[in-house]
Amino acid sequence: MRLYFKPGACSLSSRIVLNELGLTFDAERVDTEAGLTETGADYRAVNPKGYVPALELDDGIILTENPAILQFLADTHAEAGLAPACGTLERARLHEWLNFTSSELHKAFSPYFRGHPLKGAEKEQVEERLVQCVGDVARGLADGRDFILGDGFTVADAYLFVVLNWSGFVGLDLARWPQSQPM
Repeated sequence: MRLYFKPGACSLSSRIVLNELGLTFDAERVDTEAGLTETGADYRAVNPKGYVPALELDDGIILTENPAILQFLADTHAEAGLAPACGTLERARLHEWLNFTSSELHKAFSPYFRGHPLKGAEKEQVEERLVQCVGDVARGLADGRDFILGDGFTVADAYLFVVLNWSGFVGLDLARWPQSQPM
């Protein structure tokens, strides 16, 4: 397997899960702005969308989108317990948190990484949305649980860890949400 990644990006969660599973894989850095891999290959030939992660399986099939990769890894290594069983309410909760992290929390951080400083009303609006999303995570952990689905680490925790860690890069102090602070 080969994981295409960008340092600091959400692809780190796929890398965490690959390591958690003890899988052998190659990791190839991607410059998404230039559209090139570290070996000089055209990354859009791997993932036409141009962003990371992409997971190339041993048979050459490419899987993209972080939640899909995380679920695939968990499902193909079910014995590791990184995802609840299919067809259960707990599995629906896993989808709920993976989708929230991808569509809401991840996107709430996106304006900070667009290459221009946020100012005025735009900055206030972006900060308000981010605070709301982090608050949603805090409420998900408010009962004192260590992991978003309860007692055990899942692929949703890997994704949340990486995205919440971005708070340090954008200057958002998570002290008011102690349960949401990446450990």
